[in-house]
Amino acid sequence: MQRSASVEINLDALTHNLSVVREHAGDANIMAVIKANAYGHGMLKVALYLEDKVDALAVACAEEAIVLREAGIKTRIVVLQGFHHADQLRQCDLFRLEPVCHQYWQIDLLLQTTLNQPLKIWLKADTGMHRLGMSVEEIKQAFQKLNNSRQIEKIHLMSHFANADEPENALNQEQLKRFDDLQSSLSTEASLANSAAIMSMPAAIKDWVRPGVMLYGASPLANKSAPELGLKPVMSLASQVIAITDVKAGEAVGYGSSWVSETDSKMAVVAIGYGDGYPRHATSGTPVNINGRLCPLVGRVSMDMICVDISEMDDTVNIGDSAILWAQKPAVDEVAHSAGTIGYELLCHVGKDQ
Repeated sequence: MQRSASVEINLDALTHNLSVVREHAGDANIMAVIKANAYGHGMLKVALYLEDKVDALAVACAEEAIVLREAGIKTRIVVLQGFHHADQLRQCDLFRLEPVCHQYWQIDLLLQTTLNQPLKIWLKADTGMHRLGMSVEEIKQAFQKLNNSRQIEKIHLMSHFANADEPENALNQEQLKRFDDLQSSLSTEASLANSAAIMSMPAAIKDWVRPGVMLYGASPLANKSAPELGLKPVMSLASQVIAITDVKAGEAVGYGSSWVSETDSKMAVVAIGYGDGYPRHATSGTPVNINGRLCPLVGRVSMDMICVDISEMDDTVNIGDSAILWAQKPAVDEVAHSAGTIGYELLCHVGKDQ
């Protein structure tokens, strides 16, 4: 059954955003992050498109990586969550994956497990985020143990910023200093910059960069929009007008009667709602593009419908007209802000079936 709501993926925009990455990253290798179904854009579709355009792909878990290998993807694949037990380590060996080691017990397991071929691995240092990662001293010990092991083909180093979306945050410089000191002591290829750091912290650009959300055209920075950063949306979410109704002054619209019209108004009902991935908590005033003009959402988002105030449209809206929920105008980040969340969540949620 085909619903009115639809998602379109613009791969030309993906190419454009990759060029923005290259403008900032210079000669650094690019590891395109395609975890969470490529942020809702379709992991396999994006992987096939990017395979010969980037130096590696990054996924969250081995299961995602195996899907790519079985589909014929041959480029390097980094598994950001690494392996959780010996069977997953053997999968990394079998499918030629590059696991991230973020806990010290993984080092011992690597050395104890018989592999078919030496592995490329990534050691993840906790420089201040305190999520995944080993301490600086543990990294040094792990590097020393693994460096001469026949189990290991090459060791890389990585870490992750806690506040890269806020370039002025003092912790960014502390993390950068810790990472630089560690990398200089180990003399190995390293990766630190995610999307936000690529755009705002040139000193964080090392041998490898890890663009994620910026590839898909959403802003990674808290204080700048995607258009300001030269990014183009890869995903557009659209539906259509299914009803037009008049609302008199003093009458309420939607569940809970939370929005009351101050004047005689005209409403368009658009066939989309939280059942389609549109955020339920989008507030009245959230922009919806109808016939090229931004109109405000009013009332609560329903499971498969929203109401939009088209009073200023001079009777130019008709049943069946297109309504764009996000694309270039409005941007997904604008909608996310109105819903009290981030663009990442909206893209991943609405694109889960891509």
